[in-house]
Amino acid sequence: MFAKFASFLSIALLAIAGVHAESHTISFENKCGSGTPKLVQSGNTLSTGQPYTSNGPFVSAIAYLQTGNCGLNGEKCMTVEMTLQDPDSSKPGSGSSADISLIPPLAFSKASGFRYENGCDGQGKACASADCTSAFRQSDQTQVQSACQANNVNLVVTFCE
Repeated sequence: MFAKFASFLSIALLAIAGVHAESHTISFENKCGSGTPKLVQSGNTLSTGQPYTSNGPFVSAIAYLQTGNCGLNGEKCMTVEMTLQDPDSSKPGSGSSADISLIPPLAFSKASGFRYENGCDGQGKACASADCTSAFRQSDQTQVQSACQANNVNLVVTFCE
């Protein structure tokens, strides 16, 4: 009898843990008619346009549209930088953050942007020209970041929208 109860309890705890597991999906909308979306983290290409799901925090990654001119880390192109993670209630502001970067050696290439989904819906940024004001140009311009304090938030990266 105790073995059955212990087994039931183990299954119930696993089911509850699965329900609360952290997950984030990054997807792409390329309306440019050419180019390949890239998602890169720590020098590794994780996606070339397919949705990518991280089962846990997704920290310090970039996305850009590879038009043939971009380096692996987005050099010569504009990037969307992102960290997607569930907020920690004991650390205010510890949730997700994304931004558009034009800090050299990055440069404007194609109109790019992002928006959150599954939390903070519709919130995001876009940069349609080389002189847009919504992109980082220096590392201290933190006002251009877009934060989201929602669990399991997803990000849609857009090109030529």
